Amino acid sequence: MKRVNRRRITWWIILAVSITAALIIFVKERFVMNESSPTVSFVQDHMTNPNGTLATYLQDATSERADIVAGREALSESLGLWMQYAVAKNDQALFEESYELLTTYFLMPQKYIAWKLNAEGESQVTTNALGDDFRIVGALLKAADQWEQGREAKLATASEISRTLLQSVQNKGYYVDFHDFASGHSTDTLSLVYVDLPSLQLMEKHNMLEPGAYGKYESMLKSMPDDGLFYPKTFNVATKTYTYDDTVNLIDQLIVANHLTATSRKPDKLIAFLKKEFNTRHQLPGQYKRGTRRPAVSYQSTSVYGLAIMLAVQSDDPKWAKQLYNHMITMRSLDANYPGGYVFSGNTHMFDNLFPLLGETALQNSLKK
Repeated sequence: MKRVNRRRITWWIILAVSITAALIIFVKERFVMNESSPTVSFVQDHMTNPNGTLATYLQDATSERADIVAGREALSESLGLWMQYAVAKNDQALFEESYELLTTYFLMPQKYIAWKLNAEGESQVTTNALGDDFRIVGALLKAADQWEQGREAKLATASEISRTLLQSVQNKGYYVDFHDFASGHSTDTLSLVYVDLPSLQLMEKHNMLEPGAYGKYESMLKSMPDDGLFYPKTFNVATKTYTYDDTVNLIDQLIVANHLTATSRKPDKLIAFLKKEFNTRHQLPGQYKRGTRRPAVSYQSTSVYGLAIMLAVQSDDPKWAKQLYNHMITMRSLDANYPGGYVFSGNTHMFDNLFPLLGETALQNSLKK
């Protein structure tokens, strides 16, 4: 009789432990899915200038050159990522605030987007940044499709920016990285991270591209070479040649890989490599030597994890996405003075908070499906 009771007790213990474990997993997933990220509060409380623009760095510093960002200067890159977050989170009020920043500070009279502003919201540059432009136009078009309020104004702004890109930021029939609106000079380089197929797709849908343009850029990504693993960095529109970096930045690779998911060419080799690296090293170093496939640095980039989560979600790999997320948030709030922020040695870059926020939101949205 005692033996039977012991068996029953053991069975009940096993059952209780199993139910508890299942509940922990369930609650954890629900928490991930529903929580409001503390990173948003960090950005709003510590990375926002008095005029509402997003500071590039937490700590203030003086920019020594116009083409280098420093301190509390604001970037069109940050604005675009913030707009993408507002759309993904279905936060119309936040998007409207960002839209006002765009039209008040970033959009120049010639209808191009200045890539950098000082902390007071003044532009001291006369160039754009193509990838940021596509990101912002894509966010405007998504917002116009998502919300009826203010739709026509957003479509009009997207159309103005797209027209400027078409007329001024092209060379040899290709969009290029930037145009200097003071000198009239356009570069002959197209960085592959700027070939933003999801945004170009929306531009085609809304008749803001030349006929056949989307197919040209889709074909470019589908047919571009690789070295067996890593993608090139740039395409020269004059010589039609690709160039590689000897030291590969995983942020660049992951942005290209995310864009590739819009095509029939999937980034399977890069994904397999990153999964193996993560399983072996339990982290992803920020840069690799292209020739040896070995890490070039010891540091980790939170942007890498945010982009990798987005890629895992796009690739229908929720298990890997959750592993990356659980690792990424261990780097959040290491500095108790800045809860929710990815702050290291008292400083942080805005994109090292916004890319993780986009990855986190992509995971949340995928768990709701």
